[in-house]
Amino acid sequence: MKRAAASAIDRPELIERLQRHCQQIDPAVIRDFVTRMDEDYLRQQPIDLMATHLTLADRLTLREPCQVQISPYADGLLTISIVAYDYFSEFAAICGLLSAFGLDIREGLIYTFEEAGPAPAAPVRHRFGRPRATRPGLSRKKIVDLFRVRPLDHVRFGPQEQHQLIDELSLIVRLLDESRLEDVRRQVNRRLVEMLSRRRGAFTTLLEPVEIRFDNQSSPTDTIMVIQSTDTPAFLYALANALAMRNIYIHKARVENRGLLVHDEFHVRNRQGQKLSDQAEQQELQLTATLIKQFTHALTFAPDPAKAIAHFDLFLDELMGARRGTRIATRPVGLLRIIHKKTLPLLAQLLGASDFLWEDFLRRQHANLLPMLEDYQSLPMRVPKAKLATSLKQRLARCRTEKQRRQALNQFKDQELFRIDMKHLLESDSGLPEFSLALTELAEVILAQTLEDCLKKLTKLFGVPRLAGGSRCPSVLLGAGKLGGRELGYASDIEIMLVYEGSGHTAGASKMANSEFFERLVQELLQWIEAKQEGIFHIDVRLRPHGSKGSLANTLDEFKQYYSPIGSAAPFERQALIKLRAIAGDEGLGRLVERHRDDFVYSGAPWDLTIALDLRHRQVAELVEPGRFNVKYSRGGLIDIEYAVQYLQLMHGHQHATLRTPNTLAALAALVSCDILPAEIAAQLREAYLFFRRLVDGLRMVRGNTRDLLLPPADSDDFVFLARRIGYGREDWAAGARQFQADLDRHSATARGFFDRSFGA
Repeated sequence: MKRAAASAIDRPELIERLQRHCQQIDPAVIRDFVTRMDEDYLRQQPIDLMATHLTLADRLTLREPCQVQISPYADGLLTISIVAYDYFSEFAAICGLLSAFGLDIREGLIYTFEEAGPAPAAPVRHRFGRPRATRPGLSRKKIVDLFRVRPLDHVRFGPQEQHQLIDELSLIVRLLDESRLEDVRRQVNRRLVEMLSRRRGAFTTLLEPVEIRFDNQSSPTDTIMVIQSTDTPAFLYALANALAMRNIYIHKARVENRGLLVHDEFHVRNRQGQKLSDQAEQQELQLTATLIKQFTHALTFAPDPAKAIAHFDLFLDELMGARRGTRIATRPVGLLRIIHKKTLPLLAQLLGASDFLWEDFLRRQHANLLPMLEDYQSLPMRVPKAKLATSLKQRLARCRTEKQRRQALNQFKDQELFRIDMKHLLESDSGLPEFSLALTELAEVILAQTLEDCLKKLTKLFGVPRLAGGSRCPSVLLGAGKLGGRELGYASDIEIMLVYEGSGHTAGASKMANSEFFERLVQELLQWIEAKQEGIFHIDVRLRPHGSKGSLANTLDEFKQYYSPIGSAAPFERQALIKLRAIAGDEGLGRLVERHRDDFVYSGAPWDLTIALDLRHRQVAELVEPGRFNVKYSRGGLIDIEYAVQYLQLMHGHQHATLRTPNTLAALAALVSCDILPAEIAAQLREAYLFFRRLVDGLRMVRGNTRDLLLPPADSDDFVFLARRIGYGREDWAAGARQFQADLDRHSATARGFFDRSFGA
């Protein structure tokens, strides 16, 4: 790119010329504009264009920090002049919005004011001679961006669209003025990706490199990046956004398209205002610019594009060791793996799911992510339970200390969870029952191994727990809730209960009562398995006799006494016991517990529906925010289906053994086979149940816990992103959200109608 020959700029003379040309403009604005404007601009732009930009600059206020003018140019091109106060990442946001409106940027000139000098000693004089204080915002840095654009084929950009663009440009600059950079990126990405979704053919098969040459000699203050690459939709946005995400400030730029090639020149500084002199930093920047350029087109596959691009940047940091304070000397092999077309859309799906998924899941597994993505289609959703247990034992066999065993077990748990969840996220048509069973069997393997290790540890310290007659005291670990029902979902709690046969003492040198031994066993188990509070694989022991006030472990007799017609168990605890089943420990004791469960739950004793309905009413009154829909607790939500099935199990289970199952879908099928439910009604309830379970998983993926299941407002971006997250990805995002809302209304009506008809509103 040829440079214009440098020539001295007579700024005072230019100020006088502009004052004659722009008599309606405050001289202070003209003086500030000419004194601080980049020399290349003053040298190259004609006086009438400067006057236009001055007029726009004169209109800037703290409330209106952006002014735009759109005018015809030649050969179907339009000129868009933007004058605004200067903000970090502003250029990227502007380029993104232009691309989102379907405008192909053919040329661009971007200029930035220098920092203001000392304030004038004397007050500025108005042109009519009256003294006037310095205008608010006059000393602030400004930008002048000049774009030549052409609407893409089949893109309408008439007066209405032009006014809409001006309004949205003004809005994003106001958001930047309020330091709401993330909101700006979200809004720009949302609009841009909707446009790219309609042009997915632009997503090329192979990744074209971005060639960048760094020049630190030609400018005393800036690093000049000379960029050449093939042109793709939104290329300038992708590049500018990559620089902004690397904390690179664009001071000046010249953009030029030559056919299918772009030839750009950026004058840049880091956030400290310094040149980019580190060669490793330059190489990293070139590599990330190339990848982010291509990843921008993969954002069409992301549920939330803004989250996807932000997490992709962090993902690159993790791979390149930037978070560990190291720099790359050569291009990492790991980064080359993500250049394939098939991998980037998959990454976008995962990285655009939620902040929680990234922070608690993907970031911890970033080293395994790329290899798994390459082969994820061949990976099974469900590995046979026996094979899982064998693999875990083989890994533990290499450990020499308790600490190593705990670390190995938790690493195995996290990696297998990652495989299962990733498979489910990427294959939206994968069935919920298969997903739930895969999670459940993994949980059973982890819990069984943990119980075995914790028993060995305590037995070594205190001896074998024995009954009063001297025989070994067996124990069994029971699963409840979603674990008991083989219905685990994303971030479901792992609900457990421990029962041991009876009282006695351990046989070691340090004797300990069985009650204390098994209490410590549960405490040890809770510490052995790593999980954040209310996060993935959180162990919950509250569903036990007497709840949180009771012992962590109970004898078989205590269990039988509590869960009996004369025991302390509340009616809802009898209902909850439907889900209880043995998952680890002594099989014989497990069968005894399950036999008592059936005798108590399905005894044929009257089921007090009035008490049950009162509990349901209190749930709605206390747990549902007025005017909002709680996916679990609202009328017509998931609970209406689960409770309706459980009520029918309680009412008819003493007559039909097939109803004595902890699994909701299996119970629905049994209700049909027993002629209690018509097949058509059961099919509708099954469809609604699977819909709500998928919806719960989508919300948990964002929030990382089981409590907050309020649906976002229907007119919010969060509602749109939720729809895309659970499989309503359409080129027309609004249409996808409308279909999601229609399905929600239909399934909610099914659940509410069946519950009300069967048990009363």
